[in-house]
Amino acid sequence: MIDVPAYLERIGYSGPTAPSIELLRDLHRAHLFSVPFENLDVWLRRRFLCDQDAFVTKIVNHRRGGLCYELNGAFAALLVALDFQVSLLSARVPREDGTSTPEFDHLALRIDLKEPWLGDVGFGDSFLDPLRLCSGVEQLQNGTKFRISERDASLEVERLEPGGLWRAQYSFTLRPCRLEEFASMCDYHQSSPESPFTRKAVCTRPTLEGRVTLSERRLIVTGKSGKHEVFLNSEQEWRTALQDHFGVVL
Repeated sequence: MIDVPAYLERIGYSGPTAPSIELLRDLHRAHLFSVPFENLDVWLRRRFLCDQDAFVTKIVNHRRGGLCYELNGAFAALLVALDFQVSLLSARVPREDGTSTPEFDHLALRIDLKEPWLGDVGFGDSFLDPLRLCSGVEQLQNGTKFRISERDASLEVERLEPGGLWRAQYSFTLRPCRLEEFASMCDYHQSSPESPFTRKAVCTRPTLEGRVTLSERRLIVTGKSGKHEVFLNSEQEWRTALQDHFGVVL
């Protein structure tokens, strides 16, 4: 059992909690705006287990963010505690050479209400609201279109880029998975020099107007007025930015 009031306080939600698509949307956005996608433990060589209780403790008690396994794993625990029906889904991310990453490279969520929805609070720059889990339907969110397309034996989340090209974000299947099936890839992303998460420190979250990202010593803020980038000259400046923009204290 998780401490639901503490989790809701962590993400700044205080409304009704009866399962509905309205609640799912509100929680999804609240989680994204409050809990950053970050790899700081990986960068600091602090190993963590693929364990749901540990994910919730890190996010709620320690007020941290995490990788997809941690973010979506903890969010799934919250949804289940609120009587949503949730399945863990294995997803693969496209590479530049046209191949895809292995199974269990990314963890996404299926949430079943009167119709199925795709939830994801752990992919970085992607959809803010859950997507209807149906293929071929364009879904507009904050001026950006997304769709789910059928690709061979899998489904694919696509995003419409400014030039009019649909770009794949990840592919997935609808087979329900157990969290322990993600353990090997979770360990890989903490240890392999081939993983993007072992190469540099990143912390990012969406905002009402755009996104704020801390990438190494660069603080990048995008919004209605465009993109602004500041180089942080010291570790203290970096730690201050981490606390001011993400509420993270290492």
